[in-house]
Amino acid sequence: MKKIIFLLIILFFIVILLLPQFLSFERTPFQKNWIAYKEQFIESGQVLDKENNNLSSSEGQGFALLLAVFSNDRKKFEEIWAWTQQNMQREDHLFRGKVTAAEQGRCDKQCISDQDNASNGDIIIAWALFAAENKWDRQVYLVEGFRVLDAIKAKLIDQKFDYPLVLPSETGFELDDGRVQINLSYWVFPAFNLFSEVTGDPLWADLYQSGTSLMQSGQFGKWNLPADWSVISEGKVTLEGANSSKYGENANRLPLYLMLADEQQTQLVTPFIDFWAQDDIPASVDLLTNQPSEQLINSGMKAIKTATEAKVHNQTETLFPEITAETDYYSATFILLSQLAMIKI
Repeated sequence: MKKIIFLLIILFFIVILLLPQFLSFERTPFQKNWIAYKEQFIESGQVLDKENNNLSSSEGQGFALLLAVFSNDRKKFEEIWAWTQQNMQREDHLFRGKVTAAEQGRCDKQCISDQDNASNGDIIIAWALFAAENKWDRQVYLVEGFRVLDAIKAKLIDQKFDYPLVLPSETGFELDDGRVQINLSYWVFPAFNLFSEVTGDPLWADLYQSGTSLMQSGQFGKWNLPADWSVISEGKVTLEGANSSKYGENANRLPLYLMLADEQQTQLVTPFIDFWAQDDIPASVDLLTNQPSEQLINSGMKAIKTATEAKVHNQTETLFPEITAETDYYSATFILLSQLAMIKI
């Protein structure tokens, strides 16, 4: 009898040791990259761009919040949101656009470099809050999302030249002659879709439409690409007086936003796909001179290309790079967002 009990005890411990192997699951490439990303770029809720002097931005905090939601990583979401509220949110519920790192890559309110907001960061954070409420049914995120969204609507949306426009910041982009400086990458199309669904306000659908219209009317250079920055006036979009005449990492994300929004108008991304058909794809090109940069696209830009082409051609599976210790912050962020575009969100 003692031998039987002893054998049963041994068998019990063997089962305990082997059970995790039977119950384990293979993480998806998106999950693996999220684990690498948060270990490499997030410290106590602060998202650090290590290639840019440990800068933190509202856009970066927003993207990390969004990725945490779709990774079902509620603990990390709460950590990021707590840091963002404490260190970046203003009294009007918008967010300071940038925070510079203090000693050892950490920050307190003394190292806030800029009180100005960046509208894309505000929009992405609101998107993440509403997505969090959808995922976890936490009413507090809905309340916070509406606070941010109400401030965006009141301070950052301007109706001019028959378009609702996203001002890049609360001040500084309405020119003395009445023209407006815009950055089309601040039209975060999937966020506008969710805002429409949550609020029923037609403004967000109108903003979506204005963005796609401006993408078509604001095409420049031999590739017919949108610029990172452009100026809109009555009846036209121009590069005259724009902050930059280049197509680069801002405009490069527009196809990704369209894919995340499940946009079906493939003609909107045709200029990008044509541009990407080159053997050596430059990271940027001056749309006034057609002069390409010597620097080629990084792995994040390549991921956007991969996701866009896969979605356009109805491919359900495609390979993306793994995030490693050598992957820069920008590339890692857009690798994950590109993977997200291939997942039904």
